[in-house]
Amino acid sequence: MTSAEQHETWMRRAIEVGASVHGTTSPNPAVGCIIVTRFGQIFEGATEQPGGRHAEIVALEFAGRQARGATLVTTLEPCSHQGRTGPCTNAIIEADIEHVVIGVRDPDTHVNGRGIEQLRDAGIAVTENVAGEAISQQLRHYLTHRRTGRPFVTLKSASTLDGKIAAADGTSKWITGTPARVDAHALRAAHDAIVVGAGTVRADNPSLTVRHVTGRDPQRVVLGRAPKDAAIHPCWELCGDIEEVLCELGRRGILSLLVEGGANVAGQFHAAGLVDEYVAYLAPSIMGDIGTTGLFAGVTTTTIEQMFRCVISDVQRLGDDIKIVMHPTSPPL
Repeated sequence: MTSAEQHETWMRRAIEVGASVHGTTSPNPAVGCIIVTRFGQIFEGATEQPGGRHAEIVALEFAGRQARGATLVTTLEPCSHQGRTGPCTNAIIEADIEHVVIGVRDPDTHVNGRGIEQLRDAGIAVTENVAGEAISQQLRHYLTHRRTGRPFVTLKSASTLDGKIAAADGTSKWITGTPARVDAHALRAAHDAIVVGAGTVRADNPSLTVRHVTGRDPQRVVLGRAPKDAAIHPCWELCGDIEEVLCELGRRGILSLLVEGGANVAGQFHAAGLVDEYVAYLAPSIMGDIGTTGLFAGVTTTTIEQMFRCVISDVQRLGDDIKIVMHPTSPPL
């Protein structure tokens, strides 16, 4: 096995270690790290909850003196600045690590290549961009936030085959079956915040908590004002331009936002080109057109050339329903 193949194998394990803490580390990224000693021993570390140790520090403390001369493999460039914890680069240098293998650079303005530079200046060999595409997908919430200042936006929908989310009388529960609803709650748990419009709060009085799965509740956000006795409280009530709302959430440390509707809110995010990922749950049912509610309000396409197109990245069958994960490929309407 070549060194490049070995690095790839080690990095795949670091990715798995990072995945084990997904949804628990925000606003820090869920980084995975392994240390491979000269004798083939492996020590693993993952980012702890906010205020805790970074993945590299966890792995270094497990390895102890055996880290000397070892290879450290980490999914994200080690930090080189003082935050809630000390710089990881200092600890790596002090441990006498010989080689650092990195998945992707950290675009945070405090890092962004400085960690790599500091390691190389200390005489440590550094290999970059190993399994970078897979890691960019795994850390997409963090990377988007650091590059744009706003959260990564996932728009979730549950509709009939003909794209309807509510019947003519306003009823909408339950369009999809239990397996799809369980999966949707796992999606909630994977995001820092969840947003709906004030109209949806008044009509459905949702709690927007995580049920059916183990996970933390996202921060609840209402666009507009929620009734004082609404189940969504406590929540953040924000008004104004959608893009400015996203920037405000980014300033508050929200890395990922799940848009759950209704049709007006979904239409606003979609039309503004602010959706990074679409997750659609499709039920094998047809509601028809008269009086029913579609997925997106205020979105009009007059010709085929204007049609918004996506690339499908995943398809799953959940009971009788289908889950489709898509990413945009064309500009907003």
